[in-house]
Amino acid sequence: MTEIWRASLLESLHLGHAVICDDTGQIVRSWGDPDAVIYPRSSCKMVQALPLVTSGAADKFGLTSEQLALACASHNGAAIHTDRVRAWLDQLGLSDDDFRCGPQEPDDIPARNALIRADESPCPVHNNCSGKHAGFLTLAAHMGAGPEYVEVDHPVQQASLTAIEETTQLDSPGYGIDGCSAPNFATTVHGLARAMAFFASAQDRSDRQSNAAASLTAAMMAHPALVAGEGRACTELMRAMNGRAAIKTGAEAVYIAIVPERRMGIAVKIVDGGTRAAECTIAAILVGLGLLDADHPATRMFMNAPILNRRGMECGVIRPAATLA
Repeated sequence: MTEIWRASLLESLHLGHAVICDDTGQIVRSWGDPDAVIYPRSSCKMVQALPLVTSGAADKFGLTSEQLALACASHNGAAIHTDRVRAWLDQLGLSDDDFRCGPQEPDDIPARNALIRADESPCPVHNNCSGKHAGFLTLAAHMGAGPEYVEVDHPVQQASLTAIEETTQLDSPGYGIDGCSAPNFATTVHGLARAMAFFASAQDRSDRQSNAAASLTAAMMAHPALVAGEGRACTELMRAMNGRAAIKTGAEAVYIAIVPERRMGIAVKIVDGGTRAAECTIAAILVGLGLLDADHPATRMFMNAPILNRRGMECGVIRPAATLA
């Protein structure tokens, strides 16, 4: 899927699977094995957020599009993220102690340096999944369910499982525990692409689940900086596409795209877990679909991206394999 070149030598390569799916759930194009079973990891956060909206919890608590974007986010822990998550907790009458995601050092350098200067430790609110967990807490409060919302038999996680199985149109074969302690339900690459196509075509339907999918997609595209952060592929590439698609990364090199104008969903999994390859691959597929300009500065950060050494000299390139061209 992605190649690493240094001078004239193919130094490294990344293998993977990818599927482009249409609104009927059929494969438009695929690479590798569409039936490969994977953990979607954080790429499926918008699916996990569906019950937050379909249950009426989002309306009950008056959630904004910014909060819906944060529910789908893997953020950098910058002030624009943590300030909003803290305000969300205040809105619920809860505190950082109610989170079950665990603390995480912010990826945002100013936020990380501020903690160091203050001699403070990271908190769960800095966790890249704190927006998703704020959504879980909101749904749990609406349901009147218990505080251990990450347990697999908790109503919040059972609602998430139902949403994943309904949108992928597959029974999940099992789950693993994600980095944020929530269960992550396995599916196939095709199933994940099918779920994204459900989101991409939601505007064509008027049922509750479709309306929820459309609102979550719109929130992601409206607030790309909240979905990830400055310099991140999700944020930079969504900005470059000007609202034409929503994209989302997941740990271990999973990536998805939701393309409303084409009613298409895309799922990518790089076998070795290399993030650089997932970013290059999703960018190449989006370029191939005419959604992303290959020469846009944001695209060049991830596709046909120069490899620089410690002195800033260009000594290689990260580029898509010919099969993606």
